[in-house]
Amino acid sequence: MTAFSPDSLVLNRKLPLWYQVSQSLRASILGRRPEEPLRLPTEDRLAAHYGVSVLTMRQALKELETEGLISRHRRRGTFIEPAARRGAPVRLLGSVDTVVARQSGESATVLRHGRVPVPAEVAEHFPDLEEVVEFRRLRRDGTTGEPTNWAENAVRPEIAERFDPAELERWPMTKILRDTAGVRVSRITDTVEARLADPETAALLEVPLLSPVLHCTGVVHDDRGRVVDVARIRYRGDRFSFAVTTLTMES
Repeated sequence: MTAFSPDSLVLNRKLPLWYQVSQSLRASILGRRPEEPLRLPTEDRLAAHYGVSVLTMRQALKELETEGLISRHRRRGTFIEPAARRGAPVRLLGSVDTVVARQSGESATVLRHGRVPVPAEVAEHFPDLEEVVEFRRLRRDGTTGEPTNWAENAVRPEIAERFDPAELERWPMTKILRDTAGVRVSRITDTVEARLADPETAALLEVPLLSPVLHCTGVVHDDRGRVVDVARIRYRGDRFSFAVTTLTMES
């Protein structure tokens, strides 16, 4: 069976190799013509094509499988999903410290916390749990006191037991998970979309009902691949924007 032929890639040593490979292969898949094959080459051939190790290639393929662009079948091979969404979110890399820096510099009030049934909106991330510990916080500008965003964090109960909720009034959740709870954070996936402010968001952020807000969902994984925290943060649309810097070979 003829295999799909992905584009070539010039690697940038300043970025993780698996990430570069996954995004290059992602672009090839989403840009394929209808008549091109759905079957991908073997891991060994793909690794040779991109000039990376098989382990790196395997990690890149896992990322695309998680995104729903490919499916992997034992003994049959790896195949492009015909219905792969062209609008699937691009995953942009940063560091844990980048996330901490983005969340710092604000004062926070813990509105409430406690055990709750796993919310339907995050249930896919906690298939093994019936309850999570939910933390709700309102953040304000450290200078003006103006509300800037409010957050809901769904945290695994055994992780939540390791820290005092009062710490959230000073530090971002990501820093507490890493430095206080001892979670070995492996990756954080952020999804950002525009939404209209519901009554609760409008009241907390002091904006008109149905005004635009930025809704960010951050999924935190530990080194075992488990999701330990899902943060849903609503940012005031008039206070926040997101910028992305792309590195080239000349960088």
